[in-house]
Amino acid sequence: MKKQNTTPPKKALVADWPALTRTFIKPEDEAARSTLIKYMEQILFGLHDFLKKHVGFTEEVSLKDLAGRFTDTVISKNPEKKLTDVITGLIEDIAPHAVNVASPYFVGHMTSAIPFFMVHLKTIVTALNQNVVKIETSKVVSVVEKQVLAKIHRLIFRKSDAFYNEHIQSTTTTLGCFTENGTLSNLTALWVARNVLFAPKNGFHGVEKEGLPAAYKAYGIQRSVVLVSRRGHYSLNKAAGILGIGNHNIVAVEVDEKSRIHIDSLNRTIKEIKNSKDKTAIIAVVGIAGTTETGSVDPLSTLGEICAENSIHFHVDAAWGGPTLMSEKYGHLLKGIELADSVTIDGHKQFYMPMSCGMVYFKDPEIMDRIIYHTNYVNRPGSVDLGIKSPSGSREANSLVLDSALKIMGSGGYALLIEHGIETAREFADEIRKRPYFQLVTPPELNILTYRLFPAHLQKQILGADAEQKIHINEKLNEINRTVQRLQREAGNSFVSRTTLKIKNHLEQDKVVLRVVIMNPMTTIEILRKILDEQEKIYKTVFSESRL
Repeated sequence: MKKQNTTPPKKALVADWPALTRTFIKPEDEAARSTLIKYMEQILFGLHDFLKKHVGFTEEVSLKDLAGRFTDTVISKNPEKKLTDVITGLIEDIAPHAVNVASPYFVGHMTSAIPFFMVHLKTIVTALNQNVVKIETSKVVSVVEKQVLAKIHRLIFRKSDAFYNEHIQSTTTTLGCFTENGTLSNLTALWVARNVLFAPKNGFHGVEKEGLPAAYKAYGIQRSVVLVSRRGHYSLNKAAGILGIGNHNIVAVEVDEKSRIHIDSLNRTIKEIKNSKDKTAIIAVVGIAGTTETGSVDPLSTLGEICAENSIHFHVDAAWGGPTLMSEKYGHLLKGIELADSVTIDGHKQFYMPMSCGMVYFKDPEIMDRIIYHTNYVNRPGSVDLGIKSPSGSREANSLVLDSALKIMGSGGYALLIEHGIETAREFADEIRKRPYFQLVTPPELNILTYRLFPAHLQKQILGADAEQKIHINEKLNEINRTVQRLQREAGNSFVSRTTLKIKNHLEQDKVVLRVVIMNPMTTIEILRKILDEQEKIYKTVFSESRL
């Protein structure tokens, strides 16, 4: 006799007011509540254990296969799933194929573990749902944000007590602003610098109102440029496109043997521009405090002096390295940053905040008046809305997260994290130097370094090689490093990234290198040795030295 199915059919979900009200205000039922509490308790109080258990490391399933699972383009009229099913799906179907950036073996990018309490803070900020660009949708949160801006501004520029007492809660001046990321922070800095350079004069109402063609005509020039080393972040190219100067006018200056901007080359470039027949204006010189590829810090003091002598806006992209200022031991590496006119710092990098938070700071508290915008329904003239001088029309209260983190960690706590990264990177560099299968390419100045597999027998070959042979050997090394990096990533035990550096020599060769970022406080030299061991093993397995 066939057994009857006694399971009652699932009740169809419908989009009606009773269901919507329940969904909007609270979990639909006890099952949803239990599921939510089950996972949120793990996340809130055992974040890193949760990530280790539920989140993948690298792609065990190919991106092509994953993409094939997500091809539905129809939004259902009625609800498809209950909250409990959606949460379970996120944990069981999505999380395993995400990347566990919190793993101490994940050392390839500027994204790392965050302190567990950041999830608590982010949850509160989400629940409050304040829009900080408007005082009417944030009130005290906007006041707190101005205080946080003043704290970081003081860390950078070290002005007097009287200065900060005057400007911290001023309704007319601005020390900087929060943005969504470093790209928007760099854009804001160059936006301000462009508007300062092409300010109103003699019937010309300024570039912000009349545009670049009118500005060039009023100032008698043909183009405008931004100068930065060839290690500059590509956000500057984006900014140039948005601001209308064209990304071909981000002029890449040569770097020295330490991947820092070459001062003689910069001075020569400035002189050539000033003497050029095409009448070119320099909007800004950008110094980098922690380049993305190599972690190098430009000679900021010298750059500040050059910009002052030539009346050029000096912007420092310290998106990565800015928090180093909290370390009494290594803060001197950013000496000269106080000479900048503007500075970018990312909160979601070495302030260890969740994605996504950027900041830009200005020495002159009145300079952001160059990008003021008003409207009748909000950001009215005379109001204290932070959005008056900001690229964002809406923005969450990330300043609350940073303010709270500074209170929980203190500058000393952050300093310990910074110092661990710098010192572990130096120890790792020493380990690389000891190994015959590797070559250190760019030693760490902060906590980023690059190296490559360069077996000893190839190092010997290249010493006596002619130009053509050197090119061939370098191409082989590039193939080795691309392959080893890919296979290590796919193995899923650890992860380093790779990049390609153009090394300035008579051959102008591209050099594929492996890149390591030491940010996670749980990353130790023992773990880094295992990563090198794995790379060496992959090389020996895949490449036969006899055929090289």
